[in-house]
Amino acid sequence: MFSELFHLELDLPTKHRIYPVILCGGSGTRLWPVSRRSYPKQFVPFTDDESLFQMTLRRLESGFEAPILLTGNDFRFTVAEQAQQTGIDQATILIEPVARNTAPAILAAALLISETDPDGIMVVLPSDHMHHDVSKFHAALSNGIAAAAEGHVVTFGITPTRPETGFGYIELAKAPSEVAQDFVRFVEKPDEERAREMLSSGRFLWNSGSFCFSAKTMIAAFETHCPEMVPVVRRALDDRVSDLDFTRLASVYEESQDISFDYAIMEQISDGKVVPMASGWNDLGSWRTIWQESRPDEAGVARKGHAWAIDCQETLLRSDDPDTAMVGIGLRNIVAVATGDAVLVADMDRSQEVRDAVALLRDGGFKQAEEFAKCYRPWGWYETLALGERFQVKRIMVKPGAKLSLQSHVHRAEHWVVVSGAARVTVDDDVKLLGENQSTYIPLGAVHRLENPGKVDLHLIEVQSGAYLGEDDIVRYEDIYART
Repeated sequence: MFSELFHLELDLPTKHRIYPVILCGGSGTRLWPVSRRSYPKQFVPFTDDESLFQMTLRRLESGFEAPILLTGNDFRFTVAEQAQQTGIDQATILIEPVARNTAPAILAAALLISETDPDGIMVVLPSDHMHHDVSKFHAALSNGIAAAAEGHVVTFGITPTRPETGFGYIELAKAPSEVAQDFVRFVEKPDEERAREMLSSGRFLWNSGSFCFSAKTMIAAFETHCPEMVPVVRRALDDRVSDLDFTRLASVYEESQDISFDYAIMEQISDGKVVPMASGWNDLGSWRTIWQESRPDEAGVARKGHAWAIDCQETLLRSDDPDTAMVGIGLRNIVAVATGDAVLVADMDRSQEVRDAVALLRDGGFKQAEEFAKCYRPWGWYETLALGERFQVKRIMVKPGAKLSLQSHVHRAEHWVVVSGAARVTVDDDVKLLGENQSTYIPLGAVHRLENPGKVDLHLIEVQSGAYLGEDDIVRYEDIYART
């Protein structure tokens, strides 16, 4: 659906080492139901085979140090797996104990880099943006890195192509050029009339949320403009602990301010620079932007999955469930998106309001607001096929070489039937190997474990029965993913 031209040679204007810092958090509300809190848009393969996060990593393959990836506990294994799939195995994955917006996250990365390389240049990027022309993306980075090496704090602005009300703006002191230049101020998301005025003036850029500066410059900026945050985040970093291949910030991090980097630093400094970026950027922040990137046909209709259009115009029809067929008839300016457990139908002009729908579902207690029927785990995934009083049926996939924790349940028993692959099953003192069409029974209270010793994915059906079937009915004794 989307494509990028990757030109990976970066002409670096400085001998300083360049450290990509990728922000991998997110609430997953703006592109619901395909993106949700449990699996937000940066990890979703909007392209045929790569997520937005993986595309971000691929733009930084040559000329950069190993990236620093900031994320939360829930996404740590997804970040690690997708980075490895992209060929990156040396990344530092820094886990925030709680989400505290972008300012403390960027400060934590600056303090970490400064421990070994205070002059190191940080390139801070969101994990969910598109850049169609990576050569121009690299050209803008080169200009920003040159300014950062001279001690400036740099942001990257996008030349606007329309009076967009969903983005923040940066006002320039003069018309934009290709090099780093002064900016006047940041402007909040405008109404349409004000957006048209700013577009016609030629002195405004969209705020991309991407930045560049040296570690020591950024620490000094925080000490000047947000000094109360520095000792808190420094303690969180000093008391960090290693957990498998992850680095966990200490819980004192929770005491830091919940504030964006724009508010804490960029709107306070007087000598910041902005570099215009003409890279075919899009933040994919609404279903309208997805429609724009989906190559609509002559009638303005974009389709994905089992979706068909009859006499439709300016419409997005998308089915992310192979078992759900979608047909639109006579639609105009409509977004229609279906997954296995939810459907969104909205006026294209109101697609920014999808988060209101998520809040409505959350208030009603619907799990679809934040979770998918398919739940991802470090060992694979599971999805619920049927749920009733005192029973639940799940489909489970375990990756080759992976294994679930050694565990027991207080309230339920389980039956496992292998559909494909091989399973090594431990039940108390008994260990056995099961193949296709073979099954086993896990009595209530039995200490058990499921493993995939093979080289292909293991698929099985699990039937649970008991008085309580919640995911929190697990007592873990051993776990290779350190979840005990």
